[in-house]
Amino acid sequence: MTIALITGGSRGLGRNMAHHLAARGVDILFTYRSRRDEAESLIEELRLIGRKAVAIQLDTGVIGQFAGFKAAVGSALKDVWGRDDFDYLINNAGMGLYAPFAETTEAQFDEVMNVHFKGVFFLTQALLPMIRDGGRIVNLSSGLARFSYPGSSTYAAAKGAVEVLTRYLAVELGPRRIAVNVLAPGAIETDFGGGRVRDDAGLNAMIASRTPLGRVGLPDDIGGAVSLLLSDEAGWINGQRIEVSGGIHA
Repeated sequence: MTIALITGGSRGLGRNMAHHLAARGVDILFTYRSRRDEAESLIEELRLIGRKAVAIQLDTGVIGQFAGFKAAVGSALKDVWGRDDFDYLINNAGMGLYAPFAETTEAQFDEVMNVHFKGVFFLTQALLPMIRDGGRIVNLSSGLARFSYPGSSTYAAAKGAVEVLTRYLAVELGPRRIAVNVLAPGAIETDFGGGRVRDDAGLNAMIASRTPLGRVGLPDDIGGAVSLLLSDEAGWINGQRIEVSGGIHA
């Protein structure tokens, strides 16, 4: 049985990833920050298609929670699957910040960096002994690490750091045959950042006009790409940044 651990799996892109992976026979262990009801509804959705799922509360920006989370993961693996390891780690959890560089506060900077970089670094480190040899790690970046829009400097810088970290992990975890890649979505219609891409018709139209495929992204575009990247056929892809943005600013 294959098991994926998805941070921020109860909503948005993480929830879509869970469905795509479950559809090809993967069981899901996922985190949620505060909405237990969303987590329970996902568990039920996956149960109805024959997959096991476990939700564990975690704020990925609070590094002090990681030891307790690791213990909870270990208990879930043993109790539900009779294992002490899992196969895939998807560092997906995130939050948005839209603030001009000159107006960004230290508190805002720290919150974004803790969730998008420091948390990814130390949570992966904590869970590393539980990822099976030959497993996979997928980190989430953003198209904004390649092209620039005003107001996203902190968020994009954190994602840029994750992209560099991914390359180093691919090298350092190579002896364990753990492939590590980073997926960089473009603008996607979800509730991320208050749903601005989904709900702001003007912003949506502007992004679509700059995208060769003529629209903004949908959650299935990313969930499908993650599932593809974790398939057996993609096992030789390692240390790569893969942008899934419809070719915007190509």
